Amino acid sequence: MRSVILSALLAANATGVLAADAVPAPADTLGFQLGQWHVRHDQIEQYLRTVAASAPTQTRFEIIGRTHEQRPLLQLTLTSPANLARLEQIRQQHLAVSRGEQQPDPQLPLVVWLGYSVHGNEASGANASLQVVHDLLKPENAELLDKVVILLQPVLNPDGHDRFATWVNMHQGSSAVADPQHREHVEPWPNGRPNHYWFDLNRDWLLLQHPESQARIAQYHHWRPQVVGDFHEMGTNASYFFQPGIPSRSSPFAPESTISLTSKLGQFHAKTLDDARRLYFTEEAFDDFYIGKGSTYPDIHGSVGILFEQASSRGHLQQGLQQQISFSFAIDNQYKTSFSTLVGAVAHKDELQQAQYQFARAMQDKARLDPVKGFLLTEAADKTRLESLLQLLKQHQIASYALTEDFQINGQTYPAGQSYFVPLQQPQYNLLKAAFSTGTSFRDNTFYDVSAWTLPYAYNIQFAESRKTPSSLSDKPWQPSAVGLKALPANAYAYALRWTDQQAPVQTARLLEAGIQLRVAGRDFTALQAGQQVAYAAGTIVLPAGLQSDGWQQKLADLQQQLAIPLEVIDSGLTPTGQDLGSSQVTPLQLPRVLLIGGPGINSTEAGELWFATERLAGVSPTIAEPNRLKRLDLQRYSHILLPDGNYQSWGKTEAAVLKDWMQQGGVLWAQKAAVAFLVNHQLLDAKVRTAGELKALVTQENAQY
Repeated sequence: MRSVILSALLAANATGVLAADAVPAPADTLGFQLGQWHVRHDQIEQYLRTVAASAPTQTRFEIIGRTHEQRPLLQLTLTSPANLARLEQIRQQHLAVSRGEQQPDPQLPLVVWLGYSVHGNEASGANASLQVVHDLLKPENAELLDKVVILLQPVLNPDGHDRFATWVNMHQGSSAVADPQHREHVEPWPNGRPNHYWFDLNRDWLLLQHPESQARIAQYHHWRPQVVGDFHEMGTNASYFFQPGIPSRSSPFAPESTISLTSKLGQFHAKTLDDARRLYFTEEAFDDFYIGKGSTYPDIHGSVGILFEQASSRGHLQQGLQQQISFSFAIDNQYKTSFSTLVGAVAHKDELQQAQYQFARAMQDKARLDPVKGFLLTEAADKTRLESLLQLLKQHQIASYALTEDFQINGQTYPAGQSYFVPLQQPQYNLLKAAFSTGTSFRDNTFYDVSAWTLPYAYNIQFAESRKTPSSLSDKPWQPSAVGLKALPANAYAYALRWTDQQAPVQTARLLEAGIQLRVAGRDFTALQAGQQVAYAAGTIVLPAGLQSDGWQQKLADLQQQLAIPLEVIDSGLTPTGQDLGSSQVTPLQLPRVLLIGGPGINSTEAGELWFATERLAGVSPTIAEPNRLKRLDLQRYSHILLPDGNYQSWGKTEAAVLKDWMQQGGVLWAQKAAVAFLVNHQLLDAKVRTAGELKALVTQENAQY
C-alpha cells in the first residue's frame, strides 16, 4: 500500500492533479472488465480503498455505518486537491447557504451526491460507480472537480447487492445466456432487491428503521447536497428513464425551483443519450409524492433529487421486447448519466446554489407567517413510542421541546412530563409540514406506491396543531434518555412490569431468557407499595422473588443496565383488590416459540416486516420455514405460527388439518391478508371473504345512495 501511495504522489503534477495513469482502472484491481461479472461488495470496497490510496489529494474514503449483516457502508468524496484541503470549511459554508444564513459565494463548490443501487438486484449502478470514480480522476476532469464536491455512495444496500451478485455469478456460463427463462434471470425468494430483513430501503428515507437509512440520512444532513442522483433499474422490456416524471404527480411540498431545475438537468441527460443513440423516456411514469423516497426526500429540502431507471439485464445478458440488454450496456448508461448529472449541475451551479438559498429563506418566511406555530405530542403510557418518534424527528434535524407545565388546546390537556411541542419556526419547516400533513386530496390522486406517511399516526401518538406556542417549555431540545435503570431494593416481595410500553414484550423476553421466573396477571388488581395502594391492569407482568433460583438478583441487576422500563416494587402478595399474587389467575409465563412461514409463494416484504417486528417489538427471533415444509415440521415445538400475505394455493386440506390440530392443542395462529382467506376457505376462521369485484360493487352501491 505504501508503494502505491508513493507512486501516486510521484505521478501528481504541481497542482496535485494526478497523471492519466496514476489511478488503476477497475479491471486492474478486479481482474476482469466491468460487466463480465457482477462485482461483489468487498471488491467494490477494495477498489475504493485502492483509489483513495492512489489519489490521497483528491479523495477521502469513509465507512459511514454498517448493515444488519455488518457489511460496511462506503462513501468516497472526490474533488480537487485545493477543495479537499479545505473540505470542512467548504462544508460549513455550504451548510450556511442551505440554511439561508449567507448568500452563496461564487467560488463555493457545488455539492453533488451520487447514490447507487439502493435495490440490491439493480446492480448496474453499483458497477458503474467504479468507472465513474476512475474517470473523474483523469486530468481532463480536473476543472470539473474544482467546481464540485462529489459524495459517492457506490452501494446503498450491500446485503441485497451481495445476495444478487452471488446468484447471477454462480449461474454464468462460458458465454452469456439471454433466454429470460434461464435460471440466472429468475432469482430465488426473497431475491436481491431488499435488505437483510427483506425491506425496500428506498421507502425508508423518512421512517429510518434500518441502519443503512440512518447512516445515509446522517450524511445527507451533514452535507445537504444541491443535487442527488438516485440510480435504479426497471423491467427488461423498458429502455431508460430519467426525471422529470409525470408532471401532475409531484409533491405539493416540492418547490417550483426544484421542478424547473430537474427539467433543465434533463436536457443534459437527453443530449448524452442522444449522442450515444440510446433510447429513453421521461414524464410518463413514476411520481414524487412520497417524501420518504431517494428522489423525493431531497426535493422537500430544496435540493434536486433525480431518479434514473435503467432497463435491467437481471444478470449478464437478457432478451427484452425492444432489444437485448447486456450488463455492460446497462452499466454504460448509468455511467453516462452520472457524468451528465455532474456536467449539468456544474453548468447550473449558480442557479442551484441560489435556489437552495432562496428555498431556505422562503421557508423561514412561511414559518413566520404560518398561523400554526407548531405541533403538540403526548402519550401517557408508552414512553418508548413517544421517544421513538422524537428520536426520528431528531435524526431529521427537527427539534422538540418538553412541556414544563400543562397546556390546554381545544379542550384537551397536554400534561407536563409526557408532552412535547414541535415548533414550526425551525430550519426543517417544510419537512415538518410534509411529515405531519393529514391532507388526502392532491392535484393528481394517482400514487406510484406509498400514499400515507403522517408520522404521529405511524407511531399512534396523539397530536394537534397549535396556533399558540406554550409559554413553559424546556430550554433545550429533547435528547435521548440514558439507558439503564436504578438498582432495585433486594428485599421486595415481588416486582411488577406494566404492559403499556412498546418495549414491555422485549423486556419480558430478556428476563425470561435470563432464567427469571415470571407470572402474568389475568385480571386488574391493586398492590401495596410503601403502604400505598397502586393499581395494575390485567396483563401486568409479576416477578415473584420467592420463585427465583440462586443468583437471580445479580442477573436482574445486570439486566437493569439494558432495560428501558422500570420495575415497580410490590411489598406483599396479599392484594387489597383483585387476585392475590399466589392465585391461579396469575399464571406462569413462558418465552414464545414462534414459527414464521416464509419462502417461495410468500410476500417477502410482508414476511420481512413480521420478522423485523417480532424481533424488535417482541424480542423473539422466529424460526423461518418455507410453506411447502409445513406438513413435515414438528409443530409442537411452536407456541405461535405467523402466516404472512402470499399465495397459499399450494396448501389444501392436509395443511388445514395440520393447523387445526395444532390450534386445538393450544397453538396461537396469526394470519394476514391472503392467509386469512385460506383460513376462511378451510373453515378455520368464521368470517367472510369478499373479492375486489364485490367490494367495488358495494362501494358503487353505497355511493349511489348518496
